Amino acid sequence: MDNNNNYNWSEKSVFVENQTGTVAKKFFASVFLWMFVALGISTLAAVYMANTPEMLGYLLSQETGKLSILGYVAMFAPIGLVLLMSAGLSKLSYGALLGTFILYSLLTGVSLSFILLIYTSGSVIGCFAAAAGIFGLMAVLGYTTDTDLSKFGPILMVGVIGLVIASVVNMFLKSSGFDYVMSFVGVAIFTALTAYDVQKLKRIGAGIEENGDTIAADDSKKLAIMGALSLYLDFINIFLFLLRIFGGRK
Repeated sequence: MDNNNNYNWSEKSVFVENQTGTVAKKFFASVFLWMFVALGISTLAAVYMANTPEMLGYLLSQETGKLSILGYVAMFAPIGLVLLMSAGLSKLSYGALLGTFILYSLLTGVSLSFILLIYTSGSVIGCFAAAAGIFGLMAVLGYTTDTDLSKFGPILMVGVIGLVIASVVNMFLKSSGFDYVMSFVGVAIFTALTAYDVQKLKRIGAGIEENGDTIAADDSKKLAIMGALSLYLDFINIFLFLLRIFGGRK
């Protein structure tokens, strides 16, 4: 069975009005469960690393104070794991996909530990709470709205790509003003993506409900993991961009 067919089904322009089946609701609950598990793993990893100098020593060079080889691995490995999960969805077993997702959550937490060294605890907690509020509001909106949000998908994807390109350019420009503006744009894009992704997942759940006889249980679980990854990325990016705008540095 090709998992990508489920994602293609979710892109149909016909809005799914109701999702009352138990299978669809179970799928949706599983998505949010794994998202919260990933956030919990990342949070624990970040707090542990930030409060354990011995572990931070492996990520930072003692001579220069800059990232060590392991530090760079922790920073960039999550990107590779996301690409692996996305490209290998139909080939990876459920166990392998779940293990990769958990490893991704752990490494992301390790890389996020640096923000606890840069920003005050109060601003981190405040921005995390604000991100949770924004995410929750947009998730409810995406689930309940009668508006078909699929037409905004390509626009949002272009926005994400543009944001990545602008970030790379600003690595050379080092413009704090440009970074500040991009942070507002980033919050707007990922706030909208939250509603879009939730509605897309609602459609995937309805598709599984409708075609349950032809969809293997492991395939449904794999789709839930990928859905959790999408929502996790939305939340983390909202949080990080808010922190860049409102975070107070130590």
